[in-house]
Amino acid sequence: MKDIIRLLPDSVANQIAAGEVIQRPASAVKELIENAIDAGATSIQLIIKDAGKSLIQVIDNGSGMSETDARMCFERHATSKITRAEDLFEIKTMGFRGEAMASIAAVAQVELKSRQHDRDTGTLLQIEGSKVILQEPCACQPGTSISVKNLYFNIPARRNFLKSNASETRHIVEEFQRVAIARPDLGFSMFHDGIEVFRLTPGNLRQRIMGIYGNNYNERMVPVQEETTILNLSGFVLKPEFARKTRGEQYFFVNNRFIKNGYLNHAVSDAFEDLLPAGSFPSYFIMIEIDPAKIDINIHPTKTEIKFDDEKSVYAIIRASVKRSLGKFSVTPSLDFEQETAFNIPVSMYRQEPKLPGITVNPAYNPFKNNDAPPRPSTSGWEQIYEINRRAETVTIPSAFDDIPAEPMHQSACRVLGQIERKYIAAIYQHALILIDQQAAHERILYDQNEAMLGKSPAVSQQELFPQTMTFTHDDFLILSEIADDIRRLGFDLREFGKNTFVLNGVPTGIASGSEKSILDSILESYKNHNPTIKSNHRENLLRSVSYNLSVKHGAELDIREMQQLADSLMQSSQPNFTAGGKTTFIVLSSSEIEKKFQQKPS
Repeated sequence: MKDIIRLLPDSVANQIAAGEVIQRPASAVKELIENAIDAGATSIQLIIKDAGKSLIQVIDNGSGMSETDARMCFERHATSKITRAEDLFEIKTMGFRGEAMASIAAVAQVELKSRQHDRDTGTLLQIEGSKVILQEPCACQPGTSISVKNLYFNIPARRNFLKSNASETRHIVEEFQRVAIARPDLGFSMFHDGIEVFRLTPGNLRQRIMGIYGNNYNERMVPVQEETTILNLSGFVLKPEFARKTRGEQYFFVNNRFIKNGYLNHAVSDAFEDLLPAGSFPSYFIMIEIDPAKIDINIHPTKTEIKFDDEKSVYAIIRASVKRSLGKFSVTPSLDFEQETAFNIPVSMYRQEPKLPGITVNPAYNPFKNNDAPPRPSTSGWEQIYEINRRAETVTIPSAFDDIPAEPMHQSACRVLGQIERKYIAAIYQHALILIDQQAAHERILYDQNEAMLGKSPAVSQQELFPQTMTFTHDDFLILSEIADDIRRLGFDLREFGKNTFVLNGVPTGIASGSEKSILDSILESYKNHNPTIKSNHRENLLRSVSYNLSVKHGAELDIREMQQLADSLMQSSQPNFTAGGKTTFIVLSSSEIEKKFQQKPS
């Protein structure tokens, strides 16, 4: 019988390793930038084309490599970081496994130029699919420049699994931001298809966060600082009012390395207990300094997961530190003597009209009688009915309720009875009692309307008197650019205007003035929260997001005509029972079910 077990060729072994280490273009970006940091670079430049599929280039001013090191760095398990097994528990560098460069060279066309600072010439090396094509001396700047071209050129099946350019670019930006936040003392720049995306100068952590996310983050951040015998903690958490619907801006760094740890995420979330609305997540940038001997970072090929020796103590320290910082923010607000002498209005109150003070007078008060007795109830209750109807007449309802036909209720197949707790609508429909969830029903209606609009020309927009210029984070800018055509069809007249900026010329009718930016932000949050797994789903996610954010919410008071219009529109839907996300819009109580309820005897 023949032997069937054999050693794999190095080229095949490297391609297998690439499947774990280089999962997408962003993985190559991470490894190359980390190598530049380990080389002692103070300035790192990232250049990508075609979302990294055609070109990924990293240029640094680090120590550079000799001719031998330039060739050896592409060998599997070749590393300058460790020499013995004990070194794994003293690692302070970013890379150490010795797989990254060999894995990249196995699935791409790589060109390396490197020169040490004390040498007059450098080394040029070209590798294609693990095969060395050229190695010769060259003239180049001190440091290293690595170009990765045509990623996965020899594995077409793997290349076909890559997402759209916008999606892959978002992943690259995310990896770039993680490394840049971890090392605010270094300078970083990024270019995509010839356009400058980031230019970050060396500074402190606060300045780096503002450089990536915008100057408005300065007032959002609350500092966190703690020094213990176990670890040192520093960084920032964002104030509770700036919580998001997704977990996007949640960063833990251990010894300047980005990590993912659900257990520590829970520690921060627990510190925000009772401060966040339901379904929201805190944002934070927390740096942990700990003895390398107390952690194990060699448990995952991408080095984003680590294991702590005493995880419970780390949890307790993070939770207590964040909780104390939030307490300081709430109890002792900072004083800024250079601030304009005006009222400090909370962000949530910016768009609300101030309420005029008033005086309440009881005309029936008699100082000579006993006024402690409770007032006699009205026999008819007409005062309460009048007050309720008066309030309902002043309610402003979104656009789905505009132009309601003056139709007698008895002509409708659904006859509305009233509203329950400003959440549900009670109605009679085909000899049955139904309870309609007003928010879910409106979501279903808006989803159907917007779905019809996407197949037609752009919807009519309500033009803004003064077009608004809106700046977003680069991640959000990429998402808006990807879905801009569909957003315009829904009535948002949105146009690109420079770096990370859009101009809003018009909005769908019915949107309150001043709420345009917050609605777009909510649509982005909802869109990211329903991030598509396949490319064809992005329209459905957009429709869900827009329908949710423009729908009537629980707590909105509706008058009888608005309730009637909502109920009638729902019953005309092709799928009235559920929202696009599968939530029930109404429940039915038949006459037989109601009768059974009355026939039940007490136990």
